[in-house]
Amino acid sequence: MTHPPKLLVFDSGLGGLTVFAEIVKLRPSADYVYCADDAGFPYGSWQEPALVERVMKLMEGLIVDHAPDMIIIACNTASTIVLPDLRLHWPALPFVGTVPAIKPAAERTRSKMISVLGTQGTVARDYTQKLIAQFAAHCSVTLVGSKRLASLAERYMHGESVRDADIGDEIAPCFQEEGGRRTDAIVLACTHYPLLVDEFKRLAPWPVEWIDPAPAIARRADQLLGERFGADAPGRQPVSRSIIFTSGARPPAPLAATLARYGLAWTAVVPTV
Repeated sequence: MTHPPKLLVFDSGLGGLTVFAEIVKLRPSADYVYCADDAGFPYGSWQEPALVERVMKLMEGLIVDHAPDMIIIACNTASTIVLPDLRLHWPALPFVGTVPAIKPAAERTRSKMISVLGTQGTVARDYTQKLIAQFAAHCSVTLVGSKRLASLAERYMHGESVRDADIGDEIAPCFQEEGGRRTDAIVLACTHYPLLVDEFKRLAPWPVEWIDPAPAIARRADQLLGERFGADAPGRQPVSRSIIFTSGARPPAPLAATLARYGLAWTAVVPTV
């Protein structure tokens, strides 16, 4: 390969930045396009057929405009609902999805009490239940569907104040006690949630392991890229890192400053829906 691969990272909003940051660590010289479907946020409020149609149309435009070598769906909701259709429609293009990290939580817990903190849609899906049955049947699993955490994370990234009480109310159901045992591992089953993990740790009633799937997603993406394009060339400079918002809105100054810390530059190009 004579040029670095182009990677498209896709999410309903800014949560996918948690995945993006981990991939950049492994592939610093790749060409990156991040697409935040802020016009469709939050995905948890969509009916499944409508969400499939929206993401498929968005992806069609993004693929035509940017010709990515790989697409990372950095969203649990989009991955569990739309990923099969994406792979069927573009069989030659590798898609890397995001699923709740239930398996590592079940492997690491000592108390055998874990919680899955996701959106209401993610924790209600059959896919999540199948992961629990397959990997965590020996554990007591508490499913917590948050109504507000993704929106709170978006506000946080925009530089807006987020109240401790609001975060605390959303994570409180994750902490269970039973027969002298306590929850000791919490799966962050939405890519937005690691954006607030420092607040989670500060507000938690006792220490737990917060399991972020982003490093594992990045390793999988890097593995597939290695099979196709080889290792990242040492010393090669980054090509470009741009971000697209489907609303077309220019990021306000606080958000622009946050994006700059990720090395992302805003582009006014809006994919067609």
